[in-house]
Amino acid sequence: MSLFERLPKRWPILVYTLCLLAAIPLVYVSCSAEPAKPDLSTLHLPPGFKIELYASIPGARSMCLSDDGTLFVGTKDSAGNVYAVDGGAGHKVHQILSGLILPNGVAYHNGSLYVGELFKVTRYDNAEKHLDDMPTGVVINDTFPHDTHHGWKYIRFGPDGKLYIPVGAPCNVCVKEDQRYASLMRMDADGKNLETYASGIRNTVGFDWNPDTKELWFTDNGRDWLGDDLPPDELNCAPKKGMNFGFPYRYGNNVKDPQFGDKAPANVEFTPPRQCLGAHVASLGVRFYNGKMFPPEYRGQVFIAEHGSWNRSVPIGYRISHVKLKDGKGVSYEPFIDGWLQNGSAWGRPVDLCVMPDGSLLISDDHHGAIYRVTYSAK
Repeated sequence: MSLFERLPKRWPILVYTLCLLAAIPLVYVSCSAEPAKPDLSTLHLPPGFKIELYASIPGARSMCLSDDGTLFVGTKDSAGNVYAVDGGAGHKVHQILSGLILPNGVAYHNGSLYVGELFKVTRYDNAEKHLDDMPTGVVINDTFPHDTHHGWKYIRFGPDGKLYIPVGAPCNVCVKEDQRYASLMRMDADGKNLETYASGIRNTVGFDWNPDTKELWFTDNGRDWLGDDLPPDELNCAPKKGMNFGFPYRYGNNVKDPQFGDKAPANVEFTPPRQCLGAHVASLGVRFYNGKMFPPEYRGQVFIAEHGSWNRSVPIGYRISHVKLKDGKGVSYEPFIDGWLQNGSAWGRPVDLCVMPDGSLLISDDHHGAIYRVTYSAK
């Protein structure tokens, strides 16, 4: 047995904890400094649209909105912070939690904030009333795998009142006996009745429900090392439990994976995407636009935050894209906002999206540490 195999089962957590302790002084210094304001003049938007800085938050990732307008923001930096931005004038930022393990996922339900860490979900009651003195949370489920590879969680409550949470593949491409890997799971709000909702999903870090049909839509990141243009990222739809979206046996429109394609189990039906996206764009947050501020052609349509490629000879992504749907399928896919990538170098990387009650659109950026607000005016 190798030294690697003799390490404790939870060795990723031990390594992460050591990294966290080593990073504390650096994090303290970087967070105490006022971040430079982003140069939004480099961003390109359609006519009539405007983008501005909403709040500065180090490592801003997933977002959720409370009933009273408080924006909660998760991160996956070593400091393990979670933030809140109040809805009043000035958008005051509160650091409400710290020292967590990859607290990427945040969700709000019945007055409580839910935080998805690497292997667990914790509920914080009456969160809005305790932005400066958050009480100790209640762990509702801590049974998820401890793998850090694709291990950070994105969580949201569905129309059925259940909390949806993915378990990414702990690899670039592989097959695991544990059927939780490469899946999207769901559980009751108290953490009970955990079950697999959909499988064959390499790594989804964003999903939403069609406001009209209540169908679940999600992005999925394709595998690496098949070249610059393969495989595509995907925009998928899972209207019912039990669907399989192909990983690691198929990608895109049911194309066989060169390594695992011939190893697919018999009698398994693979569901192709509703829209193929760019290869390696790292599609993360996805939102149906259900507001009324934007022009009619955007209403009921899909926006996607593309975090940007890391292993492509010519970088791609680093933008907000727009997918137009017709009869439940994508009929167009094009940039909505770009310009975070300048001369092959990115100054910003979009992560998540949130539609505000007034119809404006919020965008998180973990690279620059910012939340942006997009508005529209025909004048």
